[in-house]
Amino acid sequence: MNIEKAKEIVISAINTALEGKAEITEDMQLIGGESLLDSMKLVEVCLALEDLADEHGFEFDWTSEAAMSKSRSMFRSVAALAEEFANQSEV
Repeated sequence: MNIEKAKEIVISAINTALEGKAEITEDMQLIGGESLLDSMKLVEVCLALEDLADEHGFEFDWTSEAAMSKSRSMFRSVAALAEEFANQSEV
């Protein structure tokens, strides 16, 4: 899966979790003080991505030990999550 397709999927999942109440950008933070997602919404996004990954024929693992680290986390931004989603689709 290319990065643009992954970004579309991730943005769509976030948009659904936020019920379309916010403008989603690639550099939007997903964890930390600037995030629009609380922990429950973040889990909702991850579960949606698991389902979408399944539809695309791969398993999305969002439970890595680095997942919640602010500096290395796939959740530091929309773009970082999309990049991880795309990378896992290639495995």
